[in-house]
Amino acid sequence: MSKSQNAETILQRRYYKKDSEGNILEDWEGMVHRVSKNISQDAPENYKKFYDLLYLEYFLPNSPTLMNAGNDLQQLSACFVLPIEDSMESIFTSIKNAALIHKSGGGTGFSFSRLREANSRVKTTSGVSSGPLSFLKVFNSATDAVKQGGTRRGANMGILNVTHPQILEFIQCKENNNELTNFNLSVGITEEFMRAVFQNEDYALISPHKNEVHSTLNARDVFMQIVHMSHKNGEPGIIFIDRINEFNPTPHIGQIESTNPCGEQPLLPNEACNLGSINLIKIYKNALHNDGTSSSNDLINYELLKQIVRDSVDFLDCVIDQSQFPLPEIREMVKANRKIGLGVMGWAELLFKLRIPYNSQEAIDLAEDIMEFIDYHAKERSMELALEKGSFPNFKGSIYDKATLKRKNNKKDWDSLITKIQKNGIRNATVTTIAPTGTISMLCNSSSGIEPHFSLAFVKQVMDNDRLVYANDVLKDAVTEWINEHKPYLTSEELEDNQENCENYTKKLFQRIVEDGTLNKISEIPNVLKRVFITSHEITPEWHIKMQAAFQKYTDNAVSKTINFPNHATKEDIKIALEMAYTLNCKGITVYRDGSRKDQPLQSGNQSNHDMQKKIEPRIRPGITAGITQRIDTGCGHVYVTINSDDVGACEIFLQMGKVGGCPSAQLEAIGRLASMALRANVSSGAIIRQLKSIRCPQVKWHKRRLITSCADAIAFALENFQIIKDRGMINGSIDISTMTQVNTQKDINAIEYENNASGQGCPECGSNLQHSEGCVKCPTCDWSRC
Repeated sequence: MSKSQNAETILQRRYYKKDSEGNILEDWEGMVHRVSKNISQDAPENYKKFYDLLYLEYFLPNSPTLMNAGNDLQQLSACFVLPIEDSMESIFTSIKNAALIHKSGGGTGFSFSRLREANSRVKTTSGVSSGPLSFLKVFNSATDAVKQGGTRRGANMGILNVTHPQILEFIQCKENNNELTNFNLSVGITEEFMRAVFQNEDYALISPHKNEVHSTLNARDVFMQIVHMSHKNGEPGIIFIDRINEFNPTPHIGQIESTNPCGEQPLLPNEACNLGSINLIKIYKNALHNDGTSSSNDLINYELLKQIVRDSVDFLDCVIDQSQFPLPEIREMVKANRKIGLGVMGWAELLFKLRIPYNSQEAIDLAEDIMEFIDYHAKERSMELALEKGSFPNFKGSIYDKATLKRKNNKKDWDSLITKIQKNGIRNATVTTIAPTGTISMLCNSSSGIEPHFSLAFVKQVMDNDRLVYANDVLKDAVTEWINEHKPYLTSEELEDNQENCENYTKKLFQRIVEDGTLNKISEIPNVLKRVFITSHEITPEWHIKMQAAFQKYTDNAVSKTINFPNHATKEDIKIALEMAYTLNCKGITVYRDGSRKDQPLQSGNQSNHDMQKKIEPRIRPGITAGITQRIDTGCGHVYVTINSDDVGACEIFLQMGKVGGCPSAQLEAIGRLASMALRANVSSGAIIRQLKSIRCPQVKWHKRRLITSCADAIAFALENFQIIKDRGMINGSIDISTMTQVNTQKDINAIEYENNASGQGCPECGSNLQHSEGCVKCPTCDWSRC
């Protein structure tokens, strides 16, 4: 099966098996063979079934399974939650374990709610505690040091219950977008708190280690603080922790306290989950087009969907048995509950094919129908697996054992199925999750999860700097069909040049779609198409939340979804959305107001196109500059780094290494020239520092209690010092640099970057514009993600 250029680029970079020298050893067919063979090794009869499932793109598992199955690592799960108890031993054990998980490619979630508040007395040391926020920063710093599989840093979810005495500090702790960059944050909201919000009452803050009332706050005031920060930059999100535990399948084993980084997978401490998604595009019946005369259900192949669901459950259950978990505690908990999370991708694409507007009751009803169908048949197949292989070990005492599984009878006979499960058991404690599918949906040329399209057309920059114009395939077919049918380009004088004029008209029309990213402003496009081919920012938040709630109704775990707001949205708009998510029984909510962060989301249309073609010219160097010179010890000798400034800021770097000449001197001059040009082109100092810092050569040297790993690292160190000196107004005069080494240089650098409009505008890996979706900032080209 041929892959798009974009998909092939991602596959070669991250998924295909490579040898020790980085040579690619497989293609799509080879990767699918490797994964299918590995997952079916305990039941070889499943190989062909699994191979077809993946090769035909009916279903794909989460990325760690595609990357690691059949390789040395063999860690196949994406989601983990680790416990944090109120002790130094527990805290730093979790830091160590998180590092191991991040190294293997997984993301981690934590609840900091058990940690005592700051300045609380610690009996064992006769001192006072530093509180959960200080340890949250320690976890964040530890994540900075570990790259996932050598490609990216790990992602975390940090949760603090609304009843914790430091809840206000937690709500405000990401006011600076450059703080805690490796964490998504959510407030754990209780039912009692929400009642107090609606009644404008006070509620109690509980000291975790004493389990007694610490103080009280007005619930509505706290809620509005969450609204304020969500309006400002999208964090923190909220999870309805009591509601999550209402659907906890194994309450006799423990309470759920946290979720994975994107919030769709609530888990017990030391629990992991394997996720996978059905590609809904594949269940559309290939009619020539939908002219509105057929019902949506007539155009969906439910028999095929049923088979995909059953095969996907088999696949995910086998993944549990083949995975090598990073910790014995996790292996024990996973095997005891055997949770899987089957979800969907391509929802927006399916609606396009069905000609159903995303923001319509018809779409909401169809979402419930499809998700109920998936959930029902997933549980049915899991029950059959229990008869073949046995129930999950913690079945006794679970909601299935007690027949307290909550499902509203709709299209399926749930009462009968629940009775059978109570009698026969069920293989998996949960079976459904709606996960973000950023990468795997790109591999299938499908839309992400249940999100609407951010734009109908993009200009994508791939790794070799080629620019690819991407317009939605379904849209292209629909518009081309409309043009051919209505011939809007024809005048009486043009009849003889029908074909040529058709091609010219189509080309110009699609150029406008690419420039705008939406049909909204194109008068030639009929309203019947504009209503269907709608983008995320054209959908009001109410419809976003209704869609999330529709899928949540028949999902065991939770739903990953971003509620998008236009830039002009008010705090009252945000407040209404959060309350609506609670009222419609969502398990959590993440909102994002367009443009509310420095790392502006993906720019669709002409801004994206023009930005990619814009050439940046460095500003002119003034005739006279002034600055400072630092002498730094390196393994190759003393390097003298002179950094000068103009009216804007640092503008040039001169480098000299003693009396050495030849190649080393030329290399230093080249680095200096390139860094100087970057500075005058408004590239932030922090970005240059990150590129040069920790580059290692064979000769290393300690300098003033700091290990200098190369001449490039010395330049990064000099830039760090320069930023601090500049901030303190100490550019002139002699300065003892050794006194600066105790300063938190990264904090200073982040603060400067935060104010620099030139920083954070593009993907750090490929330079493309970023988008905010499914609770995270992502690159639509190479799938770099802050999560």
